[in-house]
Amino acid sequence: MNEITLFLKRGIKVFLILVFVFTETSLFGQGGEYNYFYRVYFRDKGANSIDDFSPSDLLSEKAIYRREKSGIEIIDYRDLPVFFGYLNQISSLGFTLHCTSKWLNTALFKTKTPADPDLLLALPFVADVKLVKNPVVKSQYRDKLDFIIEQINAPSFDRPITMVNGYPLHYSGFDGGGILIAVLDAGFFNADKISSLSSLRSRNGIKGTFDFVDNDRFVYDYSTHGTAVLSVLAGQIEGIIHGTAPEADFLLLRTEDVSSEFSSEEDLWAAGAELADSAGADIISSSLGYYNFDNSSLNYKYSDLDGNTTFVTRAADIAASKGILVVNSAGNERDDPWMHIIAPADGDSVVAVGAVDGYEMISLFSSAGPSFDGRIKPDNSTMGVSITVQMSVSSVVTLSGTSFSCPVLSGMTACLMEAVPDATNYEIIEALHSSADRFNMPDSLYGYGIPDMVKTLQKLQDNHLIIPDNASVIAPNPTTGSFDVIFREAPGNLTVEIFSSSGVTIYKNDLGEYAGRKLRITALFNKDPGLYFIRLTTGIGTFVHKIVKLSY
Repeated sequence: MNEITLFLKRGIKVFLILVFVFTETSLFGQGGEYNYFYRVYFRDKGANSIDDFSPSDLLSEKAIYRREKSGIEIIDYRDLPVFFGYLNQISSLGFTLHCTSKWLNTALFKTKTPADPDLLLALPFVADVKLVKNPVVKSQYRDKLDFIIEQINAPSFDRPITMVNGYPLHYSGFDGGGILIAVLDAGFFNADKISSLSSLRSRNGIKGTFDFVDNDRFVYDYSTHGTAVLSVLAGQIEGIIHGTAPEADFLLLRTEDVSSEFSSEEDLWAAGAELADSAGADIISSSLGYYNFDNSSLNYKYSDLDGNTTFVTRAADIAASKGILVVNSAGNERDDPWMHIIAPADGDSVVAVGAVDGYEMISLFSSAGPSFDGRIKPDNSTMGVSITVQMSVSSVVTLSGTSFSCPVLSGMTACLMEAVPDATNYEIIEALHSSADRFNMPDSLYGYGIPDMVKTLQKLQDNHLIIPDNASVIAPNPTTGSFDVIFREAPGNLTVEIFSSSGVTIYKNDLGEYAGRKLRITALFNKDPGLYFIRLTTGIGTFVHKIVKLSY
């Protein structure tokens, strides 16, 4: 059992015990319908202090590494849990805890019948109380998770990858391996069955699951929306589906309740993002967003889309401040009265993704920027029209929506992270912007435009590789078995051959179009000590190096 899974089991167990302590119902059941949800804002963290916790109490090793890489504090005040004593006092007043947000120092409580917020406001440690869900007739606006099923004149199944020049990364072996993506969505019905995800399941690439709506671990129900998103990220059916990060690992987190639309789902999104952070997620891929609710008094205004106001945007920006790359759909609202991007796509540290068709034209539905305070939004655009997905065991369909342009980009960024592991989330955002086709003329529809993954990779490598003066170098030399080949320029088509001193070929690998400028070779591990020759055949020439293999 790996470190991520162990940490998740411990963290989710603690979360469930916390919920159980403050409810009279069974651990995994609602025990009756809770109709009223209250977000309680606390003035402080009570008796909790930084000195009371070590980093390993709150974070997995992978999360600690991510923060160290980003040069940020390992734990800070925001990482401290909501104070248990405060939760206990509120519970004693007849409120049932649903979840907390340590980052925003809030708790979501629920009741079956209306409660008096003044009971909570009278408590000295409560700063504010907001009703975020109550029984009302469901609004008639189009559900944000609705998608259009299209089967006619669909582009090539792999057009989403070719559009962003993504195949060179895959051909170079950068397919998301070792990168943890947290998918926040409405459910993953059939994701435990469909054929396109069989490889993901067989290699145990799903590292954890949790349902924040029902507070249990089972996420394979309620909605196929997350299933479709996951198939864009990790699906593999030869000639039909090719995921953008087929070897990445995943956390599947249900934070969206498809039966209604309320601000309480922002609390669930924040709780999901915090679990993703603690478990060590590198990327949050969220095809969700908020602006309109069944209770219209909770609706956001465009002026709230300023990057600092909505609850979910504040949570998303904090996630980014912890070193996570947060990628979010821009929204499907441009052909509706709202028109604008939706939260948390307005976050200044969130990559908001618009949707273009197979001909690189912006879709009619893709939400328009800018943010209310005038920042360029969306950030980038990728294909989100007629995307091939699998949601059911028996069929594959094409769908449209920024829900699918989002995983196109989030998956490709996982490949970038694998290729340049020292790159921070902010460096990746900047490189995505500057490598895109509208960087010099960004607008409110495309943002900075469609990024080129090879150019993005080169920009990141320029920051994190020592570029040699020669066309290629190898190091370390001598070696005990493993060494790197570093190129001054991306080699293009690349073949690597290793010969013994007597001229016998002991290794050959035709890598095709290689996009990286650093290649790790381990072929000498089990070979005898001595002199070997490395021949590199590239698109710009052939180069030969001598290398000495030492004994272990």
